[in-house]
Amino acid sequence: MKRNNPKHADVPERLTSELPGTSCNTQMLESQEYVGLLIAAARRSLRRAVQARVAPLRLNPPQFWALLAVAETSGSSLGALARRQRIDPPAASRIVAALVRRGLVRFELDPADRRRSRLSLTRRGSELLRKLRPIADDLRARVVSGMDAAEEAALRASLRKVIGNLQGPRVARREGPDRARAAARVSPVRGRRR
Repeated sequence: MKRNNPKHADVPERLTSELPGTSCNTQMLESQEYVGLLIAAARRSLRRAVQARVAPLRLNPPQFWALLAVAETSGSSLGALARRQRIDPPAASRIVAALVRRGLVRFELDPADRRRSRLSLTRRGSELLRKLRPIADDLRARVVSGMDAAEEAALRASLRKVIGNLQGPRVARREGPDRARAAARVSPVRGRRR
């Protein structure tokens, strides 16, 4: 049975009966949520949580994570930092340049290979790091709160697979009962859904 409300003309009543005026999207079953939307929502939530904690220290989230990475891999190159943070080299360069200007990171050329840089924290950066470590520990713990070691490992593996899927060549979509039902709803006329 469908509602008479034109806003919900094509939405079955059972999907909107609990919360009048809402669309079926807001009541979407967890198993039907798009993985990409969940990843984006998780990223936004993490970014907001970091921003709230580090804004008083005059840092943004990428600078926060970069400072931690420099501390954890002192002496590494700019390219290594970019790979570790999963960002492109120009973005890593901009972040490091801002941290160098603030006197938090030291950027030196490698004496053995002048084409390679070495990054390390300055004394000011090390002092700031003492405030950042507890924030990072708390945020990292919150991200995986309630997960056991196997769930955490599975999440990492799944996220790496998503990243690889999006960076690699395009592959055929996985077929399964849910995908088959979705494909059956596509009309043969210009690929429109019924």
